[in-house]
Amino acid sequence: MRSLPQVDLIVVELRERAPHALVVHAARCAIDLYRTEISNGSPAPSFDEVVERAEQLLDARRRTDLQPVINATGVLIHTNLGRVPLGKRQLESVTEIARGYSNLEYDLEAGRRGSRYSHASALISTLTGAEAALVVNNNAAAVLLTLAALGTNKEVIISRGELIEIGGEFRMPDVMSMSGTRLVEVGTTNRTHLADYERAIGAETGAILKVHPSNYKVVGFTSEVPTRDLAELARGRGLPFVYDAGSGFIDDGRPASLAPGEPSINQALAEGVDLITFSGDKLLGGPQAGVIAGRSDLLGRVAKHPLLRALRVDKMTLAALEATLIAHLEGSAEELPLWSLAGVSGEELHARARHLAATLSTDDLKAEAIASQAVTGGGSLPGRAFTSWAVALNHAEINADQLQELLRGAAIPVVGRIVDDRLLLDLRSVFPEQVDVLVDLVREALAQKP
Repeated sequence: MRSLPQVDLIVVELRERAPHALVVHAARCAIDLYRTEISNGSPAPSFDEVVERAEQLLDARRRTDLQPVINATGVLIHTNLGRVPLGKRQLESVTEIARGYSNLEYDLEAGRRGSRYSHASALISTLTGAEAALVVNNNAAAVLLTLAALGTNKEVIISRGELIEIGGEFRMPDVMSMSGTRLVEVGTTNRTHLADYERAIGAETGAILKVHPSNYKVVGFTSEVPTRDLAELARGRGLPFVYDAGSGFIDDGRPASLAPGEPSINQALAEGVDLITFSGDKLLGGPQAGVIAGRSDLLGRVAKHPLLRALRVDKMTLAALEATLIAHLEGSAEELPLWSLAGVSGEELHARARHLAATLSTDDLKAEAIASQAVTGGGSLPGRAFTSWAVALNHAEINADQLQELLRGAAIPVVGRIVDDRLLLDLRSVFPEQVDVLVDLVREALAQKP
């Protein structure tokens, strides 16, 4: 312990690298780390080793913790990796608005305060056929706000088969409870009929809620009530019919094969849904946001609820969302990164995989192009798989877990998936310009192996 250098001596060596306070902090942390290691039986370090460690800590502290990664998992909407990437048009829109002042809450025509929610609402209405729309910070917030505005201290009817759990162990019953509504479950896990809803309606009923199970499938002996029938029932009883559509698929003319069987927002509204909620950062292909669309009179009640202030979106989200909506309206959604990745042909991915495998293969590293299955992910299109190609890596000296750990520590971290003790780099979720970057990152990572 006495052989460890004083903090001041390390500060002298690194004083040109950063502000004094940061250098002092790094020096103290380095010494503390070595004290712990010495206490555990490690030998005392040299002076140069302590300086080097302090320098590493200083560099790490000056880097932001949030950093880009290469997604080689084959999961297109990967919640842990930031869900949907934004494209050129979306980023340009964000930059233009974020770099200076904007008319976020200013009516340029009237010369007075305006509403931040008006910027995207007209585009959403045009795209979906809704009378009005409102944007909040995510879809769970959209559901919470809608139920709080329409059903506080009232009963909300929902099928037992739709009491879903979303990411992070958050569950629909919990969201409903926090909104101040009283949950009324009808039907069974696998089968719910119109008569179940009819029997549950009473004097305390505030709304009927339908939830699209966008992150799972129930197959076999199943039955659910069609949206049109529920809308007719709700209308006849004078109740709002709310539909949580989750992933938010917009029917904008894209091939149906990209989202087979997925109900569209347009279709649900046309069938009589009063208010529909959906995510902006799933199948819409935009930033994290929650959209509420439908009847203008009901949206007016939602917009006046105090929770809206706590759930509002900022200017950068709105800028990216506007660009996303315009892409759909123009029929150019395939330019959005999500749909660009989803639309690459299997032949093209096969060619990229063969190139990457041939470039990476060495005596120690076996790299093989193999057929793979990619998925949408992010609680969207359960059971829908995309034909894909991956490069399977197998190293002579280290196992797949160790190889993955090395790649996670690369200059640009790379995240793949492990199958049969091989690390797979699935190219369905890798941008074409990242393929050659992967070569350098794998080689640099292997150079760091013990």
